[in-house]
Amino acid sequence: MAHKCFISFKTEDISFKKYIHDNLKVDMIDKSLHEPIKSENEDYIMRKIREDYLSDSTVTIFLIGEKSAENLPLENQNYLKRELQSSLYHSEDNTKNGILGVVLPSMYDKIYSGKGICRTCGKSHNYININNNTVISEFAYNYYIPNNKCSWTEEDRYCVLVKWDVFCETPNYYIDKAFNKRQEDISNKTKVRP
Repeated sequence: MAHKCFISFKTEDISFKKYIHDNLKVDMIDKSLHEPIKSENEDYIMRKIREDYLSDSTVTIFLIGEKSAENLPLENQNYLKRELQSSLYHSEDNTKNGILGVVLPSMYDKIYSGKGICRTCGKSHNYININNNTVISEFAYNYYIPNNKCSWTEEDRYCVLVKWDVFCETPNYYIDKAFNKRQEDISNKTKVRP
């Protein structure tokens, strides 16, 4: 089944967005913005994005590149933040989207830092650096929703995360996975503005 997908990205990563649109066999209805909205008014631009692109989409694909972090000086993250906030918001006129974070190759080493033994439980865990130094807070919080445990399972996360190369091999699998999160119990624990 085709899902209505919105792709959230920084301008520097537009080639990856175009690759998804033009080269991947993705069963999706593209709800992405293809041409910039001609305005200098940020509130107007976001209102148009919400009304015309996000309001009836069901999955937001967030491309995680070098300019996608919360803690980047001199980087305006307002559009990314508002796009993810709108994606997480559920109302009569707006359905909550599943959130799929696609880690671009330049970020692999910053996000995937190997395995280690946990000091709390003594078990081996994969270390995945999803925080305000790698992504915006709307993604970080909803990937690592507080759970009073030392680790997170797939059921403990609302956001889905995948490397670019893996996503390109089976994009529909990961889009479906993000779409299905909307119906899981963890969907009730998301936060729009962490």
